Amino acid sequence: MQRALIWFALGGAVVWAVLTSDVEMAKLADAGPRLWDFLVRMMPPDTSIWQDMMRGLTETLRIAILGTLFSVILSAGLGVLASETLMRPAVWRPVRSLLAFIRAIPLIVVAMLMVGAVGLGPLPGILAITFHATGMLAKFYAEAIDNVAVAPVAALESAGASGLQKLRFGIWPQMAPVVVRDTVFRFELNLRESLILGIVGAGGIGLYIQTYVRSFQYEKAATVTLAVVALVLLSELANGYLKKRVS
Repeated sequence: MQRALIWFALGGAVVWAVLTSDVEMAKLADAGPRLWDFLVRMMPPDTSIWQDMMRGLTETLRIAILGTLFSVILSAGLGVLASETLMRPAVWRPVRSLLAFIRAIPLIVVAMLMVGAVGLGPLPGILAITFHATGMLAKFYAEAIDNVAVAPVAALESAGASGLQKLRFGIWPQMAPVVVRDTVFRFELNLRESLILGIVGAGGIGLYIQTYVRSFQYEKAATVTLAVVALVLLSELANGYLKKRVS
């Protein structure tokens, strides 16, 4: 009965979304020629901007790397504090609530706040990525701690090991592959998110995309778009290699 109610609620939500979304097939039919015209204007890509393009890509990469690094440092401490295995409820519950609050704030909002606080450039992008990624990574780290086998930790506890020793010798060897996997995944996500931060002035290649599209320089926008696609594909290949190495 409960399962039937769940499926009924999901079906009702889908029907409600379809009926109230004002989706007209005629608009989709008209969109095809307009999209084709837009793509034609982007050809051929203008490669004369390759220096600006590389400058924007390297800045985006720096934002993703530093944002991930700082979020890992913060998440290492917050992950321990959010662990049910290592901490009392009076500690891990408020910390997990804080992490949920961080995750609830959209990245673009965080970026705009950081731009208002520290100005334009890569710094607000780094701060926004650090803040937003910490909410997810710390949760992942805490769950990795809580999912380890209890027996090795109990053996260390019976031998009089401290909390730090239990973490170092009983918990970390089990959770290391999961931590590396989640960190690599988060870096890939940070890189993708860094690509759009320039839209609000937080540095990176997004600023160039916004500038070229708004000034109707579609050939230059096409070049930047292709460079972004190449960067994302390379990051996926690198992340796939790292995941295989630690699995």
